[in-house]
Amino acid sequence: MKLPTACYRLQFRQGMDFDRAAELVPYLADLGISHLYASPLFTAQTGSTHGYDVIDPGEIDPALGGREGLARLSGTLKEHGLGLILDIVPNHMAFSPETPWLRDILRRGTASRYVRHFDIDPAAERIRLPWLTAPFEEVVKGEGFSVEDDPDGPVLVTGGLRVALAETGSLEAARGGDPEAIRALHAEQPWRLVHWRTEHDALSHRRFFSVTGLIGVRVEDEAVFDDTHRLLLELVDEGTVDGIRIDHIDGLADPKDYLDRLRARVLETPVWVEKILSGPERLPPDWPVQGTTGYVVSRALSRLLTDRDGLERISETYRAATGRTDSVEEVIRRARHQVMTEDLAAELWTLHRMFAEIAAQDPLGSEFGPETLRDALLEFIAAFPRYRTYMTADRISEADAKLVRDTAARAEQHLTQPGAVPFLADVLTRPGPETAPLRLRLQQVTGAAVAKSQEDTSFYREVRLLSANEVGGEPDDDPLGVEGFHRAMERRAERMPHGLSLTSSHDTKRSEDARMRIAAITREAESFEAWFRICRGFAPERLDTNLVWYVAQTFLAMEPGDGDTAQRLADHVVKALREAKSESFWTAPDLELEEAAQTYVRRLAAHFPRHAREVDPIVASAERLSLVQAALKLTIPGIPDIYQGCELGNYALTDPDNRREVDFDLRRAAFENPEHLTSSLDRQKLSLTRRLLQLRRDNPELFLSGSYRRLPAPPGVCAFERAGGGRRMTAAMAISGAVEALDEVLAPEDCLWPPEELSDEAFVRIGLADATGT
Repeated sequence: MKLPTACYRLQFRQGMDFDRAAELVPYLADLGISHLYASPLFTAQTGSTHGYDVIDPGEIDPALGGREGLARLSGTLKEHGLGLILDIVPNHMAFSPETPWLRDILRRGTASRYVRHFDIDPAAERIRLPWLTAPFEEVVKGEGFSVEDDPDGPVLVTGGLRVALAETGSLEAARGGDPEAIRALHAEQPWRLVHWRTEHDALSHRRFFSVTGLIGVRVEDEAVFDDTHRLLLELVDEGTVDGIRIDHIDGLADPKDYLDRLRARVLETPVWVEKILSGPERLPPDWPVQGTTGYVVSRALSRLLTDRDGLERISETYRAATGRTDSVEEVIRRARHQVMTEDLAAELWTLHRMFAEIAAQDPLGSEFGPETLRDALLEFIAAFPRYRTYMTADRISEADAKLVRDTAARAEQHLTQPGAVPFLADVLTRPGPETAPLRLRLQQVTGAAVAKSQEDTSFYREVRLLSANEVGGEPDDDPLGVEGFHRAMERRAERMPHGLSLTSSHDTKRSEDARMRIAAITREAESFEAWFRICRGFAPERLDTNLVWYVAQTFLAMEPGDGDTAQRLADHVVKALREAKSESFWTAPDLELEEAAQTYVRRLAAHFPRHAREVDPIVASAERLSLVQAALKLTIPGIPDIYQGCELGNYALTDPDNRREVDFDLRRAAFENPEHLTSSLDRQKLSLTRRLLQLRRDNPELFLSGSYRRLPAPPGVCAFERAGGGRRMTAAMAISGAVEALDEVLAPEDCLWPPEELSDEAFVRIGLADATGT
């Protein structure tokens, strides 16, 4: 198996296509990258900005250059010795009138060969299409509908919506737009158009999280797997694709079965899964993959670089300022309830129906009323501690059974009616075809519940230290300390040496250097408290202090010198308010509150130059942490993933802010003349990243199969040794304190490069020698 030494994630679309990517290949090769890591490339909806809304997995998107453009890019990559890793989306496709397979189902109903390709509720008499901007009857009486002809058949049209029609008896009569004929035609279809606002509590398809526009795909069916993976496997067989990243593996009905089938087809091609590991959870050891996409590394680095004493002080100030006393566990539990009864109400209703059907046939279960069964489900999901279990129709591990029972015991504490949750646990851990549908569906829903309540809700409510509020992290994460970090890396070297290591991605809440700005407040608590007082002084009474605390950190996480900081922050604060789901909501925004928040952050940005000195210590401390983080990511066990543009300082917030266009011309010019970079962090980070990437490329065995051994070091220093391939690398980084402390581990004269060439203050030292040398 040929593994990458380092990959570079590139977001296609929004100006990035195959020909433009090909122009970047020489730059990536010079940087030291071994593999380009591409976002999804299959044909997506018109205007897609990300590619995860695939409409045709059998076609490379013409908007990017099609199969021919991909072939040109592949040829350029091979000329420069680079491979290609492709991000694929087996869990879902676009629930859109554009999707050819779905159009066929809408025309043919159960006669369509694609009817089992999508996860559509077999109990639904008609497929619900929540695509209207008003109830159907209002549209009939208002804007109206017409019948037109597309190349593949007749369509029902209103506004910009064109829905494929089955050719039924009322078709010709409806062509004139007569309301009664339209109603009759609509009633004859295997689908039903409804207002989009009904999507929260009435759906007929499994969706990705709460995104109704993405429909679940049944890749557990072998025929569906073949249809959805045919082109991918062609690309692997012909040598175009050299690695695969699986998006949202936890959405699948049976992840292990899927991975076994994929492994049998791609043989020695490396595979990574997007899998969020919670707490002590481990990646299932029988999954035939190289590892996860690396959020566990991002979390470990943030915890290492957060100061324990400073965090305690910041925590006390936060509680005193905001008056918040609830535990993080309680914040998440309340958010889980809200998400399940609002955003995921349709999923809760489906689970309730399935559970009630089982209970009705059971002597014990038949004693429970419908509300009791619903409450049992709700509390069980609210108490669930990770994304999911991995039970199948007839395979239930003891570990999963114990997790179900333990969750039920916690959930039972919040119910006044005893017995229903233990009964649910018994049903879930009872093998057989009668209980399998509920078991499989619940496992697909818990992941959505965890993600929506935690990453997309609680992370905007419990905001003590936003660097901890990251995908894969917890708002109450404790600092790890150097020894704890070493233990984590020793486990990683043993269990997942070829997993990806990321610090930024298209999904992170904050980019790597933005996160270090926030971690730095634990090392400069006095400066942050002064900055928070300034922020609070500008805030109107209408704004909650918790939001002001959030803004104070978020402002630091950006680059105040950028001309668009005020607008980016104004856009972000609206998203933060709506994600918190406390005062403003996506479906019911409080426009007055949002305007007040936007006006506030614009005033703060305008006055920042007068107060920059208050945050200078934080910025200086963060620069050190950013460089140490970059050096660690490139030297610890795992394969580093450089997110586009992050070879320089990157101060981005959550999407869409983290998907902005990257200035590659500046980066290429900086190779020839670093003075093109005005930021000292940019110059240092680019030099450090380039040297270490090239070191990895030149010593693949050292980094891909080398051992990891902690080295004795003074306080504030993280030092370790990697050995393999006949080489030994020593790494020492000064997280805090004087850099002279590094002399106890690695003297400047023993370094591979003069320390001042890696960072102005010589925070990072790297030594390289023969494994038998000294």
